[in-house]
Amino acid sequence: MNHLLDNLLVGAVLLLSLGYAFARLGPRVWRNRMLEILSRVLAAAPAVFRLGRVAQRLSAASGKTQAACGGCDNCGSESPSPKVSAEISVPVGKIGRRA
Repeated sequence: MNHLLDNLLVGAVLLLSLGYAFARLGPRVWRNRMLEILSRVLAAAPAVFRLGRVAQRLSAASGKTQAACGGCDNCGSESPSPKVSAEISVPVGKIGRRA
């Protein structure tokens, strides 16, 4: 019995590590689908386990599209910041020669 329990625990740890690697290294679409499926499974669990909040958080994480910066999701509501040019333009006539 102890040998069976050891193999079960090792298998569970390997399955969790594969799932984590898949979630981190896989495409974002697959990650979102995996979170959505996991949230459905947790929502269908009996109420005794109290997994409703976890299911809601996973559901929100699967459907959430982040802003371009990946930050606060309020890019459209703020006033636009003044545009700063990445290049500095200096007229050719003002460039002096070194002696």
